[in-house]
Amino acid sequence: MIRPTFLALFFLAAGLPLSLVAKDTERPNFVIIFLDDVGYGDFGCYGNKDARTPNIDRLAKQGTRFTSFYAQTVCGPSRGALMTGRQPHRIGGGWKTNADEVTIAEILQASGYRTGCVGKWDMSQRRYQEDLVPNAQGFESYFGPLGANDGNKVTLHENRRKLETTDDMAGLSRLYTDKAIEFLGKQGEAPFFLYLAHTMMHVVIDASPEFRDRTGHGIYADTLEELDHEIGRLLDALKKQGLAENTLVLLTSDNGPWSNDVGRQRKKNGKFVEWTKGPKTPWGTSGPLRGAKGSTWEGGMRVPGIIRWPDKVAAGKESDAIFSTLDVLPTFARLAGAESRIPTDRVIDGVNQVPLLLGKSESDPREILYYHDDGELQAVRKGPWKLRLPGLKKLRNWPEFDRGTQQAELYHLGRDLGETTNLADKEPEVVRELTRLAAEEP
Repeated sequence: MIRPTFLALFFLAAGLPLSLVAKDTERPNFVIIFLDDVGYGDFGCYGNKDARTPNIDRLAKQGTRFTSFYAQTVCGPSRGALMTGRQPHRIGGGWKTNADEVTIAEILQASGYRTGCVGKWDMSQRRYQEDLVPNAQGFESYFGPLGANDGNKVTLHENRRKLETTDDMAGLSRLYTDKAIEFLGKQGEAPFFLYLAHTMMHVVIDASPEFRDRTGHGIYADTLEELDHEIGRLLDALKKQGLAENTLVLLTSDNGPWSNDVGRQRKKNGKFVEWTKGPKTPWGTSGPLRGAKGSTWEGGMRVPGIIRWPDKVAAGKESDAIFSTLDVLPTFARLAGAESRIPTDRVIDGVNQVPLLLGKSESDPREILYYHDDGELQAVRKGPWKLRLPGLKKLRNWPEFDRGTQQAELYHLGRDLGETTNLADKEPEVVRELTRLAAEEP
């Protein structure tokens, strides 16, 4: 019999649910490793041959590798969706998230978790705003830049204090990992939530001297190998500190690779052309998927997704269940015994994936997925069927952006992962059903 703690007795006396104070030994720690512009085909365990990613591949063997894992189309909106469980158009629409949104960090912090954020924030219009920075959104500690590194520099902050501006892109992955490990070292009895949002592989990218030209496949592969090395350091730290067994680790990316804006991206990374060997591309690959960053083709939103939680989440498993970063908030809240803290006064687009993760259900909790960009609903998926809607208006003008036909396009993703054969004319009933679902989106 489990004896109630003083805090539990207090909650009982107050008439509050004991689920809010589940024993810390029963509640998992959470680590999210959120990568930037990493494509579906970038890791060895997803088919990449150019870069060696042994630490990420090992994480996949120790957990479940998802093949239908989705984020959003671009950086800032993707981070807001991850934190709130809500589609970007509901929470500010872009690189600014409404201050009154409730983040998973706020839910966990209010439930007794220590919370730390390291790395790229990108939810406060890339600048300091009192009520939008990490320390105002549920994180008790923060280290990193509030925006991206497009100008080959970032300005670092520690909590609410502005530090230095640096152009050392090669050192960021190591620096962030050092700070993440430092956070782990401060652990007490309370469970923790660590959100590590790497700047790599968002151009401008760079690799440290010991990694440059190591692959023979160019700057992207070199930098990716260094990123994998740093992820390995963090995973080793979890193990050495005895935290790995009760820590759920999620590794994923904010969107697909930036491979459809070639001219501008080459100029950003131009200074590295002199010493890089092989292809001079500073972006990754969507693998077998169509499209890339900024699009609602699969290559823009379907990203690597790996979840490890020893003896809880199946090891060495591949799952094609539809999973979204939107699902993080309801799933983590449920595992933390904090489900009652999920807001009920607004639409939550995420679904609780706990039954799927713990093997208690073979069915996919998420049957339907809506694809948005810049506030426009552009596609809907139900099971293997995906309908791309006609007459889209919010399409980017990047030089290599795939705009499609602008007609209704229907794809069976189970048989046609690359979205090559439009079946709209052959399957009118499916088109009607998905069109109805699009019109009925909450």
